[in-house]
Amino acid sequence: MSTSDIEPEPAPEKKPGGRQSRKLSAPLPAVTFDYKAFLPTLPDLPGVYRMLSSEDAVLYVGKAKNLKKRVSSYFQKTLSSPRIAMMVSQIARIETTVTRSEAEALLLENNLIKRLAPRYNILFRDDKSYPYIVITRDEFPRLGFFRGNPDRKADYFGPFPSSSAVRDSLYLLQKMFRLRTCEDSVFANRSRPCLLYQIKRCSGPCVAGLVGAEDYAQDVQHAAWFLLGRQSEVIQRLSQSMEQAAANLAFEQAALYRDQIQSLRQVQEKQFIESHKGEDVDVVVAVREAGQLCVNLAMVRGGRHLGDRPQFPSHGGDYTPAEAVSAFIAQHYAIHPAPARLLVAAPVDEPEETLAGLEAAAGHPVPVSEARSVMHKAWVEMALQNAQLAITARNQAGAQQAQRLEALRETMGLEETPRRIECFDISHTQGESPVASCVVYQDSGMKKSDYRRFNIRDIEPGDDYAAIRQAVSRRYAPLAEGGSEGEGTAPDLILIDGGKGQVAMAVAALEELGLAHLPLAGVSKGDADGREALQLGADNPALHLVVEIRDEAHRFALTGHRARRGKARTTSRLEDIPGVGPAKRKALVTHFGGLAGVASASMEQLAQAPGISPALAETIYTALH
Repeated sequence: MSTSDIEPEPAPEKKPGGRQSRKLSAPLPAVTFDYKAFLPTLPDLPGVYRMLSSEDAVLYVGKAKNLKKRVSSYFQKTLSSPRIAMMVSQIARIETTVTRSEAEALLLENNLIKRLAPRYNILFRDDKSYPYIVITRDEFPRLGFFRGNPDRKADYFGPFPSSSAVRDSLYLLQKMFRLRTCEDSVFANRSRPCLLYQIKRCSGPCVAGLVGAEDYAQDVQHAAWFLLGRQSEVIQRLSQSMEQAAANLAFEQAALYRDQIQSLRQVQEKQFIESHKGEDVDVVVAVREAGQLCVNLAMVRGGRHLGDRPQFPSHGGDYTPAEAVSAFIAQHYAIHPAPARLLVAAPVDEPEETLAGLEAAAGHPVPVSEARSVMHKAWVEMALQNAQLAITARNQAGAQQAQRLEALRETMGLEETPRRIECFDISHTQGESPVASCVVYQDSGMKKSDYRRFNIRDIEPGDDYAAIRQAVSRRYAPLAEGGSEGEGTAPDLILIDGGKGQVAMAVAALEELGLAHLPLAGVSKGDADGREALQLGADNPALHLVVEIRDEAHRFALTGHRARRGKARTTSRLEDIPGVGPAKRKALVTHFGGLAGVASASMEQLAQAPGISPALAETIYTALH
């Protein structure tokens, strides 16, 4: 069973202030499940168990080193908390899956928790795509932003807690080491250096004679050392190079080394706290305050504190901070690489289980300990403080959104405060490639997983009225037919970015579907739902909310339209080229990673694509340029 499990035998929890707390215990409730007959059938093997209710809803998923011992612990005379007693009372049956090892059980447990979201498991958001910094292995390596699964074709540094942390680091690296950041297709086709060379953010390896391969490789090595926390070695190497250049009377080159050294020292001075040991450490803390449970992950890579990533888990319930930290460790490091060490603010729940699960996931021992050194204590204190700030900000934002929603209810004359709001917008360029967006605001924030785009077809170019009618019909047809979750969810309010005509078309579409009862308004001058237009003051909270949602609908529609327009233009140009049929078009797009890559490729690069001869490459290049 993983550290995210509900344990029948709790350990005292040491809180940051030194006070001890213990979970409430509860007697074993009346259980309809015949556990006395079931328990003897369980093996003494590792595996995963699923507790289900009489409605076949999964109540809980857990991992066990020994299935018989773990599952039996839930049917003792006294349970560790009323929450566990409530869960046990709902068990109708238990399913188990035996695995070959505890590591396999950990991965299976994590996958099931993510997929099934059981009511009694604490659930953290599945952040599979933490950002990295990548340095490619080309002749003149590229420095860039990467999000995804690292492979062996390049060197990756991270992960970083946020995109902003990566961008800040990239800016520093560009300033200090002047590595190229352009894509290979751009790099291969430049005849003169770009603006980044002019502002001293790139050494210009795209143009022969500006920087030698050996000097550029040295800059790449220094950048890698910097990311690995070896700043002192970089400064020492640069100092030697500066002295050598000065001795050779190469004063301009010596000045470049001097500027790099100064930039590095400034970075060290600005770093709020920094370990000169070049440590890779994650700080995991949890704070329960003001009705919220926040788990904060702070990342330290190469001795540099990269920032925090606070998370608010689902199904937090009355979990203690120690339980939340253990659950986070089990779920997070099942899919993300573990650093050399974890720091925590207080002992984790079931430390032996936590360490065993972490080692199984990482493939090597990962110490989990409380801070002892001054620097480690500073990191933990910062993480706790930032968790508290995140809770405060979340509650303040929630209060503000509640105020906005209440103001919108009063303004629109709705009987209840709207919980789900959907907004439509249309984007096109003089009728070309029209795209409709439908964005969703729910539970005090934008719910991007429910966003929809509709490629509008079979209408007169530029007919926004027909476009809105088509988009509304396509969005709510599944609802009228009793569709699936998301598509089958009725909004409490529909917003149309448009005036009286667009609103009339949206109303007509809803009437055809038998959904005319859904409240609808246009975000523009004119009538809405047959009523006179409402003129809201600039300070009206309802106006602020409506504008925020409308702007998001506009952004989402615009990005979709631009992508469709660009694809259509490039695709049509490829289709018009003699000798380029469907197979060759597919080969080109696959080889260059998209239509944009085909358009920016040189003749030599085009000729390297499967099935493309030099003569055809010249024809394609001429047609696209």
